[in-house]
Parts: sequence; C-alpha cells; structure tokens
Amino acid sequence: MLSGAFDLGGELPVNPDGGLKAFGHPIGASGLRMLFECWLQLRGEAPAERTIASIAAGRKLALTHNLGGAPGECVSFVSVVGSEPTA
Repeated sequence: MLSGAFDLGGELPVNPDGGLKAFGHPIGASGLRMLFECWLQLRGEAPAERTIASIAAGRKLALTHNLGGAPGECVSFVSVVGSEPTA
C-alpha cells in the first residue's frame, strides 16, 4: 500500500525480515522462521534495521500465516503469538 500501513513504521507491518525473498523457502522450516521473527520482535531483540515501531511502542501480539503442500494436500497454518492483558 502506498499509505505505508505495511511498512516497519506502519499500523500493520508485514515481513520485517524480508520474508521468503530474503530467506528462501526451506521445506518445513519457513513457518518456524516466521515464528522466530515474531519472537525476536516481541522480545525487543530484532536488529534495529527491522524493528517494528508499534512493537517498540508496546504492541504485544504478532501473527504468522504459512501455506504448504501439493494440490489437494495443502496445509494452512495461522499463529497468533504474544500476550495481552486479561480483563
């Protein structure tokens, strides 16, 4: 989006680590790599050049989405990680 919503400083940043274009697609490991990036971001341990501004400002949730398999045998995995205060 041209508005910057998906940039590191935007409201919903996407692929701060570059996604599959930066890391390739090792079968079975892509989803784990995505979760690792969420873990780094939420702990404040991501490198400065890819730190998400809204997490640095206190956001506590991250989401990953991964697809895999062959036609007719596809798996979709969505993970929401982090913590939110309970009411």
